[in-house]
Order: sequence, then C-alpha cells, then structure tokens
Amino acid sequence: MTSLPNEPVTLAIIGCGQRGTRYTEYALDHPKKCKVVAIAEPRPNTRDIFARNHKLDRTLVFSDWQELLKASADTIQTIGKRLADAVIVAVQDHMHCEVVVAFAAQGYHILCEKPMATNLQDCLEMEKAVKNAGIICGIGHVLRYSPYNKAVTEVVHSGQLGELINVVHVEPVGYFHFAHSYVRGHWKKESESSFSLMTKSCHDIDILCHWLSPALPTRVSSFGSLQHFRKEKKPRAAGAATRCLECSVEQDCPYSAKKIYLEPVSRGNTHWPASTIVDGIPDIENITDALRNGPYGQCVYESDNDVCDHQVVNIEYSSGATVSFTMVAYTSLICERQTRLHFTHGEIVGDMNSFTVTDFHTGHKTTHHPKKEGSGHGGGDVGLMRTFVEAVRTNNQELLGTDISEVLKSHLTVFAAETSRREGTVIDCAKFEKDIRAELEMR
Repeated sequence: MTSLPNEPVTLAIIGCGQRGTRYTEYALDHPKKCKVVAIAEPRPNTRDIFARNHKLDRTLVFSDWQELLKASADTIQTIGKRLADAVIVAVQDHMHCEVVVAFAAQGYHILCEKPMATNLQDCLEMEKAVKNAGIICGIGHVLRYSPYNKAVTEVVHSGQLGELINVVHVEPVGYFHFAHSYVRGHWKKESESSFSLMTKSCHDIDILCHWLSPALPTRVSSFGSLQHFRKEKKPRAAGAATRCLECSVEQDCPYSAKKIYLEPVSRGNTHWPASTIVDGIPDIENITDALRNGPYGQCVYESDNDVCDHQVVNIEYSSGATVSFTMVAYTSLICERQTRLHFTHGEIVGDMNSFTVTDFHTGHKTTHHPKKEGSGHGGGDVGLMRTFVEAVRTNNQELLGTDISEVLKSHLTVFAAETSRREGTVIDCAKFEKDIRAELEMR
C-alpha cells in the first residue's frame, strides 16, 4: 500500500521517451490517483520537457537511473523512506533486467514495459527478484487492459459459446511502422535488442495464452524470415544513394524517410513517429538533421537490420485447442489486430475496434463496439496504468489479473517459437522450459 492511503500513488519514471510519456499521461489526467515525483532520462531536452509537464522538484530530476537509485538508497538510509511508491521502467529492452532487479531490491513496486527482457536468463532473474522482494509487478502487456480486449475476454471466459477450439490472430504491424522501428530504429538488430517476435508481439502471445487459460501451451512451431528489407531488394534506380535525402527516386518509395518524418512535421504533426527521433519537440531543422546524420534517414535497403519482417507461430494447448498467429510488416493497418476465435457453439470475429459474436444455437449475431480510452493500444495504456496504480494503492497483485510467473510462461512460449523458427523443429514447451532452467542453473 502507499505510505498515505488517501494520497496519490507516487511514481518514479526511468526513461521518459514515448512509452514513459504515454504511461504517465494518466498521472496528468488523474492527479488524485497518482503523480510523478522523480525521473531519470539521459536526453536533456526530453528530460526538461517531462520535468516541466509534471512540475517536478529539480532535485529529483536525474540524467541516469543509477543516480536515481543512489539518491533513493541515501533517502532510505537517512529517513527510512523510498523516493516513491512505485517505479515505471521504460528504458531500452536490454536494460530492463538490471533496472528491475535494482529497484526491486529497494522494495519499489514496478511496472516494466514489455518485453520482460531480451534473453531467458534475464527473465528468470527478474522473476526471482520480484518474488523475493514481494512487490507488486506489472508488465506492459497492454492488450489485456483495453476495453475492447476486456470485453472479448469476458465473452471467451463466460462459456456461453462453449469450448474455445481455435484462434486465428494477425498483427498487422504496418509498412512504415516496421520501417521506423525494426529497420531503422532501436529494435532493428537482435544483438542490440531481441528478435522481432519478442519485441513486437510478446503481448499478442500473452493475450492468446490468457484467452486459452487455464490450458497451457504444449507444442509450438514457427516460420519466418527477413524477406524484403535487404540490400539485394534495393531498387536499381536508387543507385549508390544510402540516404533518402540524397536519393533520386525517394518520392516513389513508400519507405521514404521524408514521407515518414519530414513531411508530417512540415504539416504541423509533431507526434509519433517524428517525436521519437529527436531530443525535444520535432521541427523542420532537427528532423532534417536527424535524417542527414542518424539512422532514421538511411535507406531501408542499406540499414544493418536483421530481424524478421514476417513470422507465423502455431501453438497447441493442453486442452487440445490450437492457435495460429501471424506478425507481418507489409500492411496498411497499424497494429489493429484481426482476430477470429472459434468455439464449439459460436465464434467471435474482431478487429480491435468492434467484434461480432455469433451464437450457433440461435444463429443470432451481436456486434459490440467497446468504448476506446486514450490513444494508446485502444485504451490499453490507460487501462494498465489505472489497474497498476490501484494494485499498488491496495497492495493487491490480483487486480492486474496476472503475475510475474505467468508473464514468464508466455515469454517462454515466445522464446520456444523463435527456437522452432531457427531450428526447424516442433518444440515441446514443458521440456523446453525444464531444459532452459536446468541449463541456466548450471551456469
């Protein structure tokens, strides 16, 4: 619980980029529920803007998370109190484990952006740290918390359509979104982050497992590759150009950095994705500089990306149910999942905006239009923040509907799928987990 039950839950934010900013919009909109009291962010303009927006005491504004951690340790030692009730971890994926373990050791409740971590050992260390600390912990599997998915889940778990037999689920990443994040951006190289199924779609696997629960994944197979964003696919007419600003055929390319970043800013749109490639508020000058000198101005066929641009995953569950999941870059839709759930006595067909329930008993079709909240993941960002804050306030992990061990289970399914893709084999999930745990314990 919070130190003062009638006061807002206090938050320290580690990483004030897109995700840190999006989560903390809830604090600005609901100041009686929670408030940001400390931050750590290395980029000076981003840090200053965030601090001003939340009216922070400048003594609690830090340039890196270790400084915040030390200040917290000093405060605990001198007055026996942490700087905040909870920490939101929104740094780059490969940093999650180190940050979570450090703040869990100080007793902070933690909301960590997805994925848990980029490798299995870090995931297991995070699970151990959270359990040992006895803290509330949420992971940014925001799909669970949107009004749309909560309404679908209610129908799924009600039993009114009988037994869930099969799910077909597609994540259309979006052609320019994929180019931004997974060809030019932070998640383009597995060695610097992780494979794209983990970084993009772990929360899809999570909600699929949630719908099929209490059944567990038993076998998984997967296929996929990096098909298009490769040097040999570069149009001949582009010649030796390595940047969009110097390319003679840029205007004909759907992945043009000018089209994705510069042209929207010239029309006054300073939001995503342009807001993520500069420190501070985007303008013509700083965006142009970023395209001339940074990775976001590179030709998509000249980047050093190596993660899959399409992947399918097939999962069999202990109930006998099956799932087919597809993640694909080449879509006009941007992350608007398309889902079909097939039951013994009905079906659900949805697109993240609305879903239609068909009852085979009566032949009756009912279309639902759940209300959207906020702009992130159909309200999932707001929903997760609201739930996490209440879980911290009441010291009740159950409000989140999951815990660190269940999150780890769905991550293990993602790792198993990627192992299948690489090795060309069907993976036994129970054996995979047993072998991984044994291997890591021997290290």
